[in-house]
Amino acid sequence: MIELSAALNRVSPSPTVGISQRARIMAAEGRDIIALSAGEPDFDTPDHIKRAGIKAIEAGKTKYTNIDGIPKLKEAVAAKFRRDNSLDVTAKDCFVGSGGKQIIFNALLATLNPGDEVVIPVPYWVSYPDIVRLAGAKPVFAMADASSGFKLLPHNLERVLSVNTKWLILNSPSNPTGAAYSAAELQALGQVLERFPDVHILSDDIYEQLIYGGKVFATLAEVCPNLAHRILTLNGVSKSHAMTGWRIGYCTAPEPILKAMSKLQSHSTTNAVSISQWAAVEALNGPQGFLDEWRQVFQGRRDLVVRGLNVIEGIECLTPDGAFYVFPSIGQLLGKVSASGRKIVSDEDFVITLLEETGVALVHGTAFGLPGHFRLSYATSNTILTRALVRIADFCAGLK
Repeated sequence: MIELSAALNRVSPSPTVGISQRARIMAAEGRDIIALSAGEPDFDTPDHIKRAGIKAIEAGKTKYTNIDGIPKLKEAVAAKFRRDNSLDVTAKDCFVGSGGKQIIFNALLATLNPGDEVVIPVPYWVSYPDIVRLAGAKPVFAMADASSGFKLLPHNLERVLSVNTKWLILNSPSNPTGAAYSAAELQALGQVLERFPDVHILSDDIYEQLIYGGKVFATLAEVCPNLAHRILTLNGVSKSHAMTGWRIGYCTAPEPILKAMSKLQSHSTTNAVSISQWAAVEALNGPQGFLDEWRQVFQGRRDLVVRGLNVIEGIECLTPDGAFYVFPSIGQLLGKVSASGRKIVSDEDFVITLLEETGVALVHGTAFGLPGHFRLSYATSNTILTRALVRIADFCAGLK
């Protein structure tokens, strides 16, 4: 029997991947499954981006590249940060990896030591704490629940910062809640961070392009330039350009962190896929007009889902500002019994029973650190969402 590493034993499999896999197995068995568990846009990658990838193949651009990305893509990344976020960066300040998750892995594994702490607002994307644990450090959780619109308040941040804090992770718009920080809210957090000069900040902006209702996106390095020397600003093309499978994430960060990340990546993937990098150049430099249309579609889906959930007795759902998730409360439904006789003791019981009895796949809130909720991804058509809402409503009506 092979003994697994202590580092691996500190982490758990991704709950979102687990639920999605369970739903796929049920679908393969012939069940009518509506999967609202995965965070993946249903739009196809735009044609001009696909053509750039095909052109790269035909031109033989299929070899190893620089570890931190091809020069053209790093230049495009820097131009994007200057254009969209008013960050004074050049290509040398940027880094490309195989998706946003690898950027996070690289940054945390390259900088964390035993005894270090990473502050993570709750609820959180499921991988943040496990990546911290894998690196041998300790995740420290700061509550950012529905009472604050799922946003971290300055006094809650200050309460958990200590001499051991190495990083703060901020995700806006958020997975799983869709909450997005305004410039004023980020400035208030920045004032706290000024009093803790040894804390670095990982600003996960992967859902930047998906923000609704006329709200204006803001990122911490933009509104608090005096903190820029200790901020890693992360982004990618997966969510914005429907390129999840292309696996391209990118960031800008202080030089010592970028060098450490390159050293680490030289022993893992070396470089991100060369073809995908050339496609990403076109994604960042090419036409962006389709994003407005996609935002309108997502906003309509959001409104449909929020309305549909809030008319169900026992469910309370805030209207998110961005991303493509809602994170409603089901606290009033816990303790009830389903039509098949299953007792709903926890949010995990709720989503598992819902999946088995109705075929709708969601993710339980405990997976994101906040029990009594579930996450629903509305990155699918109105027709499918409407069918799912009917099933959820019927299921909840049958709880006794």
